[in-house]
Order: sequence, then structure tokens, then C-alpha cells
Amino acid sequence: MSVPFHLPRHIIDETFDHFRRCGAGQLECQILWIGPWSEPSRITQAIHPRHRAHAGGFDLDDAWLSEFWLRLASERLGIRIQVHTHPTIAFHSRIDDEFPVIHTPGFLSLVIPDFALGPVGFEAAYLTEIQPDGSWREVSISERLVLE
Repeated sequence: MSVPFHLPRHIIDETFDHFRRCGAGQLECQILWIGPWSEPSRITQAIHPRHRAHAGGFDLDDAWLSEFWLRLASERLGIRIQVHTHPTIAFHSRIDDEFPVIHTPGFLSLVIPDFALGPVGFEAAYLTEIQPDGSWREVSISERLVLE
């Protein structure tokens, strides 16, 4: 089993705040949870990428993403989990499967239902992990995220 990520409560609050402002209950949105390479199991920041949002997805801004990779390298940070919203139930769509921000086995993707307008937390959320063959498999949120 993988080592769980340590997630401060303020990161969850920040994430839902971004989702609610960006998506306004009508558009999908993404947050990237990052942390230092010196502490690979710790999440320290919620990054709201520059993107174009719509009701059925979002497109990351390529220039922003290129700059972000350079920032991560210079600050010795890594993306731990991508988090995004869906309009209704949480699941991983075909587009989600094909276009994660990272394609490495073990990478996690968390989907929050109802454009994150429900209670702050992981009720009805969906967490999935890239497998060695490139497929995705649902994993337990409580086993992968330790709330602090």
C-alpha cells in the first residue's frame, strides 16, 4: 500500500473556496495539491492553475503550465494530487483518464461532485490512481489522505 498524504485542513478549505469562486456552481475547475520533494507525503499548497473552464471540463493554459513546471523544479516541489470538480456525481471521465497533469503510475486524481457546492470535505468524492498499465483504479480516500 502507498504511503498516505498528509493534508492540512486549510488546504481543503482553500480548495473548496477556489472551486466555488471559479466555477460559481456552473463550471468545472481544477486545483493542484503540491508539496516539497524533501517531504514527499506532505501537501503544503493548493495551486489554482490558469485555465479555461466550461460546464463539461477545463483546459489548462499551456504557457502557465510550462512556467509552473519551471517553478516546481526551482523550488523543489512536486504535484501530489490533481483535484477537480464535476457538475453532478464524482467519477473519472474518459477525458480525465486521458489528460491527467501527470501520467506516472501511482498519481492520484480526486473528483469533487456538484461543483464543490456541497459540504466541505470528501463526502461523495471519488479518488482514483494511475496503474502501471495506464488504466485508473478507484482507491480509498481515507487510506490515502490523512487530515491534519
